[in-house]
Amino acid sequence: MPDAIPSFFVYGEPDRPLDVGFIHVETVMARQNVHLGRVAAHKHDRMAQITFWTRGHGRYFLEDDILDFLAPTVSFVPSGTVHGFEVEPSETDAIVVSIADSALPPVQALTLLPLDLPIIVSETPENPLWQRLASMLDRMADEYRDSGPGMEKMLAALAAAALTDIARLGHDRSSATRPARLALATELRRLVDRHFRDNWPVEAYVEALGTTPHLLAKACRDAFDLSVKEFINQRRLLEAKRLLRFTVRSAEDIAYEIGLKDAAYFSRFFKSHMGLPPSEWRADRSHPES
Repeated sequence: MPDAIPSFFVYGEPDRPLDVGFIHVETVMARQNVHLGRVAAHKHDRMAQITFWTRGHGRYFLEDDILDFLAPTVSFVPSGTVHGFEVEPSETDAIVVSIADSALPPVQALTLLPLDLPIIVSETPENPLWQRLASMLDRMADEYRDSGPGMEKMLAALAAAALTDIARLGHDRSSATRPARLALATELRRLVDRHFRDNWPVEAYVEALGTTPHLLAKACRDAFDLSVKEFINQRRLLEAKRLLRFTVRSAEDIAYEIGLKDAAYFSRFFKSHMGLPPSEWRADRSHPES
């Protein structure tokens, strides 16, 4: 596939299978010689990441959003989320915790933060939660460096605590969603990620998930504030925006990639959601400072 958004193990290293329960901790500037402060748009197909910016400032790319940040700032991105950043290497650093998807279920059981959606938080540095989060991630870095007995269990427990602090910093409200509905919505999200290109009708998702139309609609509305059909279309739209922003692929090629029948239909679909045809939206996004 031409101009595909790359997937890495850690930035600059080819994607590879991960050990069950894999957790990795390092600073952003540990790879300064690889990225020189400019990490291009990429994703990790097998793991999620916490990135805690401890000093400096820069520009963060998260899916189709561009966010200027000033430390302290923290983000969590699930696997498959397109992200990147631009910073001044001599002034900026962050701790990055990479967590294999296989390690997330026990972590999810211990944290308030839903682990299927990205979040970025930048609040007043006077909030005492920042210091607690910094201490938590410093402890994770120490545990990872020392590799003492029980390191894997300790890292998982500390990750759960850190993610809860992120939820609190972000004033997260989604923890009020009933657990059964949240689990169903999470499974829907994963299934849509795999099949939105195939133009599955809503009934196909209901059947694959072994649920009812009412329960699936309720779970989707509770978790994402969208109908199931709207949620599928938003996933298709997200993929279109990724490809328009981070590749040079044609509208015809993108239409085919996201499961639409032709470029004209894609243009109408995109304009109905974004207010601009794909070509104009792409041109606007190529000048983020304007």
